[in-house]
Amino acid sequence: MKIRLLSALAALILALIGAVLIASYVQGADQRALAGTKTRQVLVIDKPVAAGTPVSELAASLQVKAIPIAAIADGAMTSLANASNTVTAVNLVPGEQLLRSRLVNPNSLQSPGTVPVPKGLQEVTVQLGPDRTVGARIKAGDTVGIFISFASSGTKPAMTHLVFQKVLVTNVQGAPVQPTSGSNSTAAAPTGSMLITFAVSAADAEKIIFSAQNGSIWLSSEPANAADSSTSGATRDNIYQ
Repeated sequence: MKIRLLSALAALILALIGAVLIASYVQGADQRALAGTKTRQVLVIDKPVAAGTPVSELAASLQVKAIPIAAIADGAMTSLANASNTVTAVNLVPGEQLLRSRLVNPNSLQSPGTVPVPKGLQEVTVQLGPDRTVGARIKAGDTVGIFISFASSGTKPAMTHLVFQKVLVTNVQGAPVQPTSGSNSTAAAPTGSMLITFAVSAADAEKIIFSAQNGSIWLSSEPANAADSSTSGATRDNIYQ
């Protein structure tokens, strides 16, 4: 038993010694390969980095490495000193040189035609026609009122109510097509549906989804400086009041 244990221990020690010798040889080979070659130290990716990573968190995934000048890529960085308040534009993989073009302003990562989602909110999308989106004039960055209508059910009458106010629209897709009009003075009505994305809380997202599935939704253009409205909802009983 002791002999087998000693043999295993000896084999482990020999394996460790071999690994150290191999690592030393490889390091020495790198140094020999660079002997007599002009080099410059640049930043090289050491660990995978996801797109959107702040530069303040990047140092842990970098190493400084001597690279032959002829092999240094255009824009390779030697430090992060002049890259504050930037983020990685794409995923970075180990072994590649860190290029200045890989670091961008965080705002530039936002897709065209969209606006950032405020912290703490999430996005939800509904499909609406131009008649329910102020003639298809709703665009990303607008704030809107969300009116929800339900048909009568049991003892509950049919009702339309302004449920949400000044909701931020973060994205609009599928702009309606403008049909050809025979008149040069009158714009043709837009057709087709649009995907409108809102930034809302989780609880409000639930209500919007439920309403889209079981009722109907209309939007109003409600800029941030619009007066807040308090309504009780419209029914057949109060529509003329």
